[in-house]
This record gives sequence, structure tokens and C-alpha cells, in this order.
Amino acid sequence: MKAREAAAHGHHSPRSYSESMTYDPWEGREAPTGTVFPPREPEPEFTSPVQEHRGILRRAGGGIAAGGLLALKFLGQFAFLFKFKFLLSFLISAGLYAWAWGWQFGLGFILLLMVHEMGHVIQLRREGVDASAPTFIPFFGAFVTIEKAGLTPWRNALISLAGPLSGGVGAAIVWAIGSARDSSMLVVLANIAFLLNAFNMIPIGFLDGGQTLRAAREAWRMPVIRFEGAVPVQALAPDRARSIAIVALYLGLGGLLVIGMLATHPAGGL
Repeated sequence: MKAREAAAHGHHSPRSYSESMTYDPWEGREAPTGTVFPPREPEPEFTSPVQEHRGILRRAGGGIAAGGLLALKFLGQFAFLFKFKFLLSFLISAGLYAWAWGWQFGLGFILLLMVHEMGHVIQLRREGVDASAPTFIPFFGAFVTIEKAGLTPWRNALISLAGPLSGGVGAAIVWAIGSARDSSMLVVLANIAFLLNAFNMIPIGFLDGGQTLRAAREAWRMPVIRFEGAVPVQALAPDRARSIAIVALYLGLGGLLVIGMLATHPAGGL
């Protein structure tokens, strides 16, 4: 009776409701034919501002590295066009010196440095030693590399003194031209060249003066070896006359460089 009354009012009993279920509500169903659901828009990925900044830096760094490798490869392809290996370091140093002191003074300065180093190179090749072209280090100087030569102390001393000697001659020529043209810039340039070459004569190990006095000490105490057919056969007494000659050359050249430095000082001559 109650069930009939509930049906009359549009209500169903729990039993009749459960019997009317013909599918599982938790199972997926296909949409009826002709029904199209709009596609869901994908959610944008979250990107942290820090990660985005790092990504930009990483891409920029990769681009710079790739560009540098391409530049090195390009220069390597055209390396045969350069007669001297020192050209790149020469141009970089010349550019920095010109930026610091003006192009005329900067160019003159690096040319005088090259004169000093070429003095070493020329003497090394006269002694039969294979030497590299000078390599310039901006605001530090330049250097040449050689293979171990096994030369006598006398020949080592001549190689060490050749740089300051040629550098001093170059400074003297600049001094003469500056005096003839009344150019204070050239006189100052000569003064700095005399100063740098005199500084190289300081008896410190890695400087030319240190190498020269080291050769003098070796000549004083090392025996002279007599060879026959490239075979050592006899050890003779040290050639101390050569040691004295090395010291005399060292003192004489050093004195001349100091005189040139004082004579070209901007405050006046000697």
C-alpha cells in the first residue's frame, strides 16, 4: 500500500530504484552518436624564472663557445699566411699599448721590445740553436723558447747579452733621431728602452743579467772537455779567463745602458 502511494506521488522505494539501474556509474561510457565534447586545452608548463634565466645564460654561453671554436678553426685554416708565429701576440700587445699611451708611442715601444728579443733569436741561430719567434705578453714583456742546447758557458753568456746589447743599440738610434728632430716623445721612448734593458741586466736568475753571471760562475769552476769525433776524451782545467771576460762584458754593457738611461732622463742629461 505504501509502495503504491509512493509511486503515485513520483517516488520510488529503495528496492524499485536499485532495480532500475542498468549500468555501473563508475564505468566510462561512450558518448551517444552525434555528441562531440570540446577538447581540453593543455595546461601551460610551469617555468621558474630562475630556470628561464639559467637557460638564457646556458644558450648564450654555448653560442660564445661555439663562436670561439669557429674563430680558432678559421685562424688555423689561414695560419700559413702568417710569416711569423708571434704576429698575433704582437698585434694584441701593440693594440693595448696604443690604447694606453697612444698609437705612436705604443708602436715604438713594442718595436723596441722586438729589437731586444730578436737580438736573442739572432745570436741563438748563430750558435746553431733552433729558437722560436718572440711571444709578447702585454705589459710584461716578451720571451723566446729554445730547446735544450748544451752550450758552453761562453756561448750562453753571448746569447744572454745579445738582447740587452741590441735593445741598447735600438734605444740609442731612437735617441739620436729624437734629438735631431727635437722630439720629446722619441727621447722619452729611448729613455724607457734604456731603462728596460738596464733592468734586464739585474743579476736575478730569470733575467739576462742573472743568466750571464750564471754562465760566468760555470766557466770559473767547470772543467773544459776536449772532444774527438764528438766523444769526450779529456777534462782540462776551467777556462777562468773566459769567466773574467764574461763579467767584463756584463759590467761594460750594464754601465753603458745606465749612462744612456741617465742621459735621456726627462729632467736633463748627466
